[in-house]
Amino acid sequence: MTNQAPEGTGAAAAGSLLIDDQLCFALYAAQRAVTSAYRPVLDELGLTYPQYLVMLVLWERGEIPVKELAAALHLDYGTVSPLLKRLEAAGLLRRERAAHDERSVLVHVTEQGADLRSRAAAVPQALLSGAGLKGDEVARLRGELWRLVERAEGLAARRP
Repeated sequence: MTNQAPEGTGAAAAGSLLIDDQLCFALYAAQRAVTSAYRPVLDELGLTYPQYLVMLVLWERGEIPVKELAAALHLDYGTVSPLLKRLEAAGLLRRERAAHDERSVLVHVTEQGADLRSRAAAVPQALLSGAGLKGDEVARLRGELWRLVERAEGLAARRP
């Protein structure tokens, strides 16, 4: 089955209700396929894909308030909180109230979580090479996707 739209159908597809003409469906299918491709590699680390994303932010930024972590992942607090709870139960991170502001919860990686980073370092290349993607293709695609995120978030912010 191919869901690839024929070249040059952009304008005609704009008003189409065909599933394969929907940008949202192509993004959804791509997201599911990528997440599925990550699953066996992440299973070896004992992480789900969303947990992996949390750990990536923590490895990059160090100690961070939950609010900033949620913003970095484009998620709400209610979605991040259960992820943090499971990662804390696994011993990979710790949550503590900020001394300067009891309302703020800080998250930081434990020693066990820091040790996992070296094992996770092989994940991105394993997926890119497995998918046959080159560096320039990845950079172009990532740039286009971030532009789409920016535009979609702008559109969502303008809606009542």
